Amino acid sequence: MFSTFRRWRRRRAADRMQVPAPQWARVEQRLPFLDFLPPDARPALRRLALEFLAEKEIHGAHDLVVSDDMLLSIALQACLPILHIGLDAYADWIGVVVYPGDFVIPRSVIDDDGVVHEYDDEVLGEAWEGGPVIVSWFDDSQALDGINVVIHEFAHKLDMGNGEVDGFPALPPDMSAADWSAAFQPAYEDFCRRVDDGEDTALDPYGADHPSEFFAVMSEAFFETPSLLRDDYPAVYAQLARYYRQDPAAGEAALRQAR
Repeated sequence: MFSTFRRWRRRRAADRMQVPAPQWARVEQRLPFLDFLPPDARPALRRLALEFLAEKEIHGAHDLVVSDDMLLSIALQACLPILHIGLDAYADWIGVVVYPGDFVIPRSVIDDDGVVHEYDDEVLGEAWEGGPVIVSWFDDSQALDGINVVIHEFAHKLDMGNGEVDGFPALPPDMSAADWSAAFQPAYEDFCRRVDDGEDTALDPYGADHPSEFFAVMSEAFFETPSLLRDDYPAVYAQLARYYRQDPAAGEAALRQAR
């Protein structure tokens, strides 16, 4: 009953939001991978983004002023992976914190001898289980090619849906856990080998850090450089296409052909 009320409330709040067409166009122009969507999917994504903004609290850190364009950009990117999954996939948390550029998080690690090692970890984003998503914001001149911090961190949130951050999100009933593992495990092992061998991989080598990072990095690639992912790891692409219920590589190919 509470979830039904929450959905009703966010829909009403979204109904009251007015975004001029030129503003949508300006924001979306900076997110060219949205052009891989079928034309009829754009209105649905915009609507989901407004409902996301109605439900989440987005704040800037270190005196960063989060503009309306930034809010729309973050919401569109956060909602792209759940376009056909639904906003309830993000239901167990509220906050998004936006940093101006990368930021430092203090870490501590206990080694095998029981010695605690403390260090500062420079990161672009972080997703906390049950807590906020933290992302870096870069303007166009600072953008990092092939890296999408927002999609990456929100993929981690989806990964947390089964209680473990292990690169294995809660799958819909029509998907097989065995098929997922059969696609992801050998691809992850191959990617780790390539990175360890010093290969200059087109896909972000950070994906070799852990299976959870592999899922997040492959999710970035799925939406931003889909044909690259499909060529490198077709079985992974196929599983992500089923999970996200999208086929951006087909949209990328159609766009290329139209040009």
